[in-house]
Amino acid sequence: MDMLTQAEQRTLEQRMQKRQVKEFMGAFGGLVEHCFTSCVDDFTSKAVSTRENGCINRCVLKWMATQQRVSDRFQEHNAQLTQQMQNK
Repeated sequence: MDMLTQAEQRTLEQRMQKRQVKEFMGAFGGLVEHCFTSCVDDFTSKAVSTRENGCINRCVLKWMATQQRVSDRFQEHNAQLTQQMQNK
């Protein structure tokens, strides 16, 4: 199996970091849009109402819990794959 040079490894790591940032920003943008659309419906005041604020807080907390669960499952899956490859 061919190994990557240090320069290739750095390039790969930089690309992966850029992709992670891009994916995070896309997910964050989706969160903002979803929670805003779902929770904010009164544009007669500059202030966010108590109801809207509570809705936004619940929406964000639920999103964060979901993202944590997905991340945990992804890590579990990767650990299983790594273990399977080591056993071969």
